[in-house]
Amino acid sequence: MEVIKIKGTDDTPNVILDAESNILEFSGRSLPEDVVTFYAPVIQWIEEYSKSPNPKTEVIFRLEYFNTASSKLLLDILLKFEDILNSGHEVVVQWYFQEDDEDMEEAGEEYSEIVDIPFEMHSY
Repeated sequence: MEVIKIKGTDDTPNVILDAESNILEFSGRSLPEDVVTFYAPVIQWIEEYSKSPNPKTEVIFRLEYFNTASSKLLLDILLKFEDILNSGHEVVVQWYFQEDDEDMEEAGEEYSEIVDIPFEMHSY
């Protein structure tokens, strides 16, 4: 499967989607001007990955900030991983947030309540 590596900018997150190395990571800031266009290849990759996922999928989020438009797409992404979990594969979300960043901590907690995926919360 093709590897996606999107180098982050001030407005877009760093994204690594590498099924062979089992690295699926989103980090940095997510406030792209056109959030749907930015995340379209990510959603497409996850849909392709879901046809033959790894036995265990670990999705890492190390986001410092995301805007409201990004939050909807992040939920869409999590729902795709929930589908993978529901198809009988193991999925775990690793949610990282800075120790003093209550907003990012709460965002992780809220997502964990919306989707039926095990979340592991990590402060740093």
